[in-house]
Amino acid sequence: MAAPLAIAAGPADERYAQLSTRERIIIRIPRLPGPSRAQRAAPVTWEEKKAPKCVPMDRLASASISPDGDIDLIVTDGRRLRAKLDRDCPTLNFYGGFYLKRSKDGKFCARRDVLRTRSGRQCEISRFRLLIPKNPS
Repeated sequence: MAAPLAIAAGPADERYAQLSTRERIIIRIPRLPGPSRAQRAAPVTWEEKKAPKCVPMDRLASASISPDGDIDLIVTDGRRLRAKLDRDCPTLNFYGGFYLKRSKDGKFCARRDVLRTRSGRQCEISRFRLLIPKNPS
């Protein structure tokens, strides 16, 4: 966004101008399409493990919604992280995707950053969990 241009007249009709510019970067994370018939027949069950507090934003590839309503983030290295939503967060409509506001350090962190829906609502992440596929027995 640019602020209004301020022009002041100085002595002998000299003119000075000042322009302020602000930049805002928002990252959209696409939602994965729903499961295929084969995937619905044999769903994967996940075991949650301890995960880092922060994830580099440039490594987020896509997302899906877990059956519990949490957000599963797919990272470019193949890992899957579950973003556990804050308890106070109402169920939000992430089905159309969501946005992240780029932080100064380039990381998306639990207890600091929020997910934003396309409609403008937001929700804080309480923690991340690393998802490991369980072996079928």
